[in-house]
Amino acid sequence: MATCVYPHVSPHLTPAAHLIPAPTALGRVGRGVAQWYHPLLPGDNLINKRDERGFTPLIWASAFGEIETVRFLLEWGADPHILAKERESALSLASTGGYTDIVGLLLERDVDINIYDWNGGTPLLYAVRGNHVKCVEALLARGADLTTEADSGYTPMDLAVALGYRKVQQVIENHILKLFQNNLVPDDPE
Repeated sequence: MATCVYPHVSPHLTPAAHLIPAPTALGRVGRGVAQWYHPLLPGDNLINKRDERGFTPLIWASAFGEIETVRFLLEWGADPHILAKERESALSLASTGGYTDIVGLLLERDVDINIYDWNGGTPLLYAVRGNHVKCVEALLARGADLTTEADSGYTPMDLAVALGYRKVQQVIENHILKLFQNNLVPDDPE
């Protein structure tokens, strides 16, 4: 069980348990669920509350692949554009874990697909480093920049080759080929 980072909420709750909307929590009073919810009723908004690292509940849920929690938080107004203290984003952490469904949800909210963190890493670089083929495909399909270099000087292709990730390398090569084909084939053959 996760430790809650908010001192006024029981440390024995799951990460998103204190975010249950009031009507749901109050409907469960008879089962003892809402006993901890009362301090939050006067209008506290924890949806975008940051912890000591600058992480929000959405960033944490994205990092751990909690798709339903991510959906819930986004529906209730969580801001997917917030960056933590070292520029970590929900998108970068979801990409690091290879959580393609979460990556898709975040990209639907127009987050910066090429956002970089303190280490110069981008969501695409992290997906490549993790050998997350589907995640790499999703990011490339949405326009991730293949030319971005990490602080190490590696591009996504360089990294795939260096790590020996043939499937990821093939996905990148196929994407580059499509880009060339789309730019080299005239729209009107006349």
